[in-house]
Amino acid sequence: MEEEIKAEFLKNGFSFDDEAEILNKCLTFCIQYSLSPSDLVSSWDVYSLNRGLQLTVQSSHMGAFLQQLQNERREDIVKKEPGLHFYSSDISMMLNDEYENTKDIILGTPTDKRKTSQTETIVSARKTNGSISTSRKHLETITPFGQRKNKFVVQFTLNENANGESMKIENDEENPSDDIIKRVQPIKRCSLQIISSKPEPGCRFMYDRTENKFNFLESRIKDHTTALVASGLHEEPTDPTVASQRSVFAVGMICCEEEGRLKEKPILLQSSVEHSGGQRVRLDLQNLDHFSVFPGQVVGVEGHNPSGHCLIASKIVDRIPLSASSTENLPPTKKQAMDQYLQSTNAVAAMPELSLIIAAGPFTTVDNLFFEPLAELLSYARRKQPQLIILLGPFIDSDHPEIKKGTVDRTFDEIFQDEILARLRDYVEYMGSAARVVLVPSVRDASHDFVYPQPAFDIQLPDLEHQINSITNPGIFCANEVKVACCTVDVLKQLSAEEISRNPQGGSKQRMTTLANHILNQRSFYPLYPPAEGVPIDFSLAPEALQMSTAPDILILPSDLAHFVRVVSLGERSEGEEVKCICVNPGRLSRGEGGGFFVELNYHGSCDSSSASVLRI
Repeated sequence: MEEEIKAEFLKNGFSFDDEAEILNKCLTFCIQYSLSPSDLVSSWDVYSLNRGLQLTVQSSHMGAFLQQLQNERREDIVKKEPGLHFYSSDISMMLNDEYENTKDIILGTPTDKRKTSQTETIVSARKTNGSISTSRKHLETITPFGQRKNKFVVQFTLNENANGESMKIENDEENPSDDIIKRVQPIKRCSLQIISSKPEPGCRFMYDRTENKFNFLESRIKDHTTALVASGLHEEPTDPTVASQRSVFAVGMICCEEEGRLKEKPILLQSSVEHSGGQRVRLDLQNLDHFSVFPGQVVGVEGHNPSGHCLIASKIVDRIPLSASSTENLPPTKKQAMDQYLQSTNAVAAMPELSLIIAAGPFTTVDNLFFEPLAELLSYARRKQPQLIILLGPFIDSDHPEIKKGTVDRTFDEIFQDEILARLRDYVEYMGSAARVVLVPSVRDASHDFVYPQPAFDIQLPDLEHQINSITNPGIFCANEVKVACCTVDVLKQLSAEEISRNPQGGSKQRMTTLANHILNQRSFYPLYPPAEGVPIDFSLAPEALQMSTAPDILILPSDLAHFVRVVSLGERSEGEEVKCICVNPGRLSRGEGGGFFVELNYHGSCDSSSASVLRI
């Protein structure tokens, strides 16, 4: 089995510093946790991505990797037994499957250890500086989050001195002047125009219909074919299943021959109904020096098929040239929104500028529903005065222990209103009419539709409808002429588990950039097919809602993988202008019982002159 583990590591581009010791430990892990070699390497891939490791597997990391495997094992057990809570001392029992015998003697969780004598609650009490205290929070409860010492620590900075400005982080100590805060000036008001508008609230969901799946996949292949031919760089594609000694050009979707992870041998290419009747052909990539492919990726392939059974690739085209029109094949509603946006941008000659804070849920720690991280974030925003705050779900996390156990005494809608909207209302009312907040739902939101793509939140705040907005998931909007695209499904993590590559450019340090590039190159918020387990895609809505109608200036993709802010090149337009995009993974605002991360970004006309910081709360 060691040879199988070694082969799986090498196939995914990894090498070893101490091969014998590493393979021996990995064999032990496989036996201990009943893992296949591919599952083990997949877990290592996630581990290395989170830590930004090189492609060399080092024996010194095996201890920490074991801890990750133990955490994954524990999570699997908790999913099967939601009422259980494990402490660190339970790990040895979990390794030997002895936890079943302890179910009846587990009496409590850290949540149960709070002081029960403190029963008074605070309901919508507000401080003089405009902040809202935690609703229904015990007066003297001390949480691990509240005891932390280091607040708002910069973890990473992009273009720190861009535009002559420094992303200086203020001290979080209380300041007497905090009670008198200068509001956002009217001249800095943030304009907001929502480009994507599907699905609408209250629409009917069809979920899993074969006809919709077929139409969705066929539409993606057809759109890529049209765009590649329209660019003038490629000829009209031919049927890749027909035997031919001469070089041919084909367009199709990367597929697995069997269930499970994609493997280099065999890979299939499914062409369109128009060119091949939807048939599949084996794709041989052995002549390529480097590639990066995943199931569902639509690519152009140059090669030859001498036998009629296998297309031998000499070149793969995995991106649509920017010279191709991005609005030609759009649905009427989205095309109309794009036309209106282009007209408005043509009328504005000023350089687009935007200051924003980006944070993704969960917005409360796992040991309570006090939403302390959200309160801290808004307190920070009151001092920094961004023009826009983008909050991405989950807001009421369906994976939160108290939500899963059903121990809350309010409905999910009530929690959303009391803990989320009430705080945001206080924030914008105090900051003034220029403050803007945009909310993006998640499929993990217990108070919202469990479907992807998702409609926007139905926010009933008539007096603040121009300050607190919600967009669809995924969605695109324009703020101060800056195009911002958002998607809260963890597509980066799911792509990292399914992608295979050879000699990736830049190594593991550029892996996040490669994953983000897949989203932009495919012009799809979710190019993976079949979708990952737990992603409830409605294919009747997908063709329009998942299509990325325009190349964004900022792409926000929250993920459990390591946080990052990267400038990604999308290629050149026909006139030679290089197009770039700032890709952001803000991380999670809360992690376990402690604080997580968020991003502060100042956009100044272009990606290269913009600055950003990843902060730990």
